[in-house]
Amino acid sequence: MTSIRSLTKLALCAVLALGFMSVAQAQDKKADATGTWSWTRPGRNGGAEQKMTLKLKVEGDKVTGKLTSPGRQEGTPVETEIKDGKIKGDEISFSITREFNGNSMTQKYSGKVTADGIKGKIESERNGQAQSRDWEAKKVTEKK
Repeated sequence: MTSIRSLTKLALCAVLALGFMSVAQAQDKKADATGTWSWTRPGRNGGAEQKMTLKLKVEGDKVTGKLTSPGRQEGTPVETEIKDGKIKGDEISFSITREFNGNSMTQKYSGKVTADGIKGKIESERNGQAQSRDWEAKKVTEKK
């Protein structure tokens, strides 16, 4: 009888250990920002929506990458390097600075990363006024 209890306890411990390992692996996977992310934003002056693509690479707590957006000239794509990219747990932040007509504009992105999305805020300044809007990107699955 004692050996059955011991085996039962051992089996229970093994099941619990496997459960904790799978939860830990799911949490690790959940916050992986490396990859390609996509979303749309409203077009200018009521125009068609514009597709944005963000390619990120995470190394430790540092995030690097590029944002590709439609340009002002016939929608020709423009790539912009991200700056100050950081990740801590599932919290990500970076900035984008765009130059046009002798002016520069910086947008600060922040958000929460999940297995298939990033949801957060974009903050910028326009005409001396702070602006904030929501953004939500979906992870692009690589086609094989």
